[in-house]
Amino acid sequence: MDASASANTTSSRKSIGYLGPVGTFTEQALFSQSDLAELEQVRYGSIVEVLRAVESGAIDYGFTAIENMIEGSVNATIDTLAFDAQLLIQREVVINVNLNLLVQPGVTIDELRHVRSYPVAYAQCRRYLADNLPGAAVEATNSTADAARELAETGARDTAAIAPIRSAKVYGLEVLAADIEDHPENQTRFVMVGRDGITAPTGHDKTSFLVYQRENAPGSLVGILQEFAARSIDLVKLESRPTRKGLGDYCFLIDCKGHVADEVVADALRNIHIKQGNVKFLGSYPSAYGTREQQEVDRQAVSNAEKWIQSLRDRII
Repeated sequence: MDASASANTTSSRKSIGYLGPVGTFTEQALFSQSDLAELEQVRYGSIVEVLRAVESGAIDYGFTAIENMIEGSVNATIDTLAFDAQLLIQREVVINVNLNLLVQPGVTIDELRHVRSYPVAYAQCRRYLADNLPGAAVEATNSTADAARELAETGARDTAAIAPIRSAKVYGLEVLAADIEDHPENQTRFVMVGRDGITAPTGHDKTSFLVYQRENAPGSLVGILQEFAARSIDLVKLESRPTRKGLGDYCFLIDCKGHVADEVVADALRNIHIKQGNVKFLGSYPSAYGTREQQEVDRQAVSNAEKWIQSLRDRII
């Protein structure tokens, strides 16, 4: 269901919004989760619209891309979660991404003058485009599936779309070249967000949060990182983002292994909050990476270290 039609629809089912139209990678990732596929689905024209709809209560959950292994973070998602919305990540999903050059049936590569797709997608195909379509104008669309849909509607024979294979089937297009991404095993991470509720710990979790520096002083980042190093907490991601307050003013997006229910993670966040004063919690949720066994090894190492320290403290006269 498109967002424009959702206002007139009532349903007892929970609803989830995602980037449309039909045939996006986001839809593919969402349908990989059987429980999410059963929810009432609402398609939006942009990632920002999805997240704002969740915050306003128009839908219960949002599902959106947050990171690609080649292009890095999806800024529309990161910045909306960081600055514009009060939402919590409740799940992550990782899928392999295969990009294809779609055209009208019978079109040859020599006829192409334009290539259209979502910027994060065509950026993953720079090598192919440089080698095979060096003179083509590369143009942005709201999504990969939008590029395919618009191509099907216009019937343009001088234009190609970079999109998933599903888009070719949905919109009656032909695959001129398959798997044109520059790197094999290309993966994208998606997250489901909601207005409230922290997902219960599973023993194989990840915690995401933002740290705003109290002041830009030498060693301030080291001080943040030491809180995790001292507790043997593995950092999965560390990224700086501009705070929008001024040039050179940055905050840090951090993903770490573990759950806020874990005392070591909670203790690290507590100390960072004391030092920095402004920490935005983005969620604790099941991790799609690694194994529970390895995380249990890490947790046991921390537990053993704590017991050792306590044994020393017990000897204080």
